[in-house]
Amino acid sequence: MGSLATTWLTGPLGLGAADWLQLLLHFTLLSLLAVGGAITTAPDMQRFVVAERGWMSSADFTSSVALAQAAPGPNVLFVAVIGFNVGGLAGVVATMVGTLLPSTLLTLSVTRWGAKHSQARLLRAFNAGMAPLTLGLLLATGWVLLEPHVAGAPLTVALAAAATVAFIRWTRLSPLWAVLTGAVAGAAGWLD
Repeated sequence: MGSLATTWLTGPLGLGAADWLQLLLHFTLLSLLAVGGAITTAPDMQRFVVAERGWMSSADFTSSVALAQAAPGPNVLFVAVIGFNVGGLAGVVATMVGTLLPSTLLTLSVTRWGAKHSQARLLRAFNAGMAPLTLGLLLATGWVLLEPHVAGAPLTVALAAAATVAFIRWTRLSPLWAVLTGAVAGAAGWLD
C-alpha cells in the first residue's frame, strides 16, 4: 500500500493499535458523560487529544469542530473529523464507535424504563437536575472553542459574550441569528 493510502487509513501520526484503543476507550467514557449531546464533552476531548496526547494543536481542534458544525448533518460529525485528524479512518472508527455505541445502548434502555415510570418523583427530580449540568457543559465547550481567539480578537470575544447574554435573556431566540452575525463579521474580515 502506498504512503498516501497508509496516511489516509491510519492518519498522519501513524498511531498504533494501543493508541487507537486508548482513543476508543476515552471516547467511550465520554459518551456516557455526554449529557446534552456529544458537543458538551468537547472540552475533555480537547484536553485528551491536544493537551495530554499532543495529537492535535488547539487551533486544529477548534477548526475541526467548526468545520463539522458548519456542515449539514448531525452535530456529532465533529467527533469523526477529530478522529480522522488524529488517526485517519481508524481514528474515525475509534471515535465514532466509542461515542455512539455506549450512549445508544444506554439511551435505548433508559428510554424504555423511563416510559414506564414517567411520573416517578425520582425521575422528575433527575431530569430537573440535569438542566444546570447541561448548561455548564455547554458553557465549558464554548470557552474551549473560544480560548484560542481570546488574546488577539476582542471582537470575537465580544460577539460570543453578546450571544451568550442574548440566549440567556431571550430563550426563544433562534441560534441562526448568532450564526448569521458571526458569518457577516467573519466575511467582513472583522474576526481572526
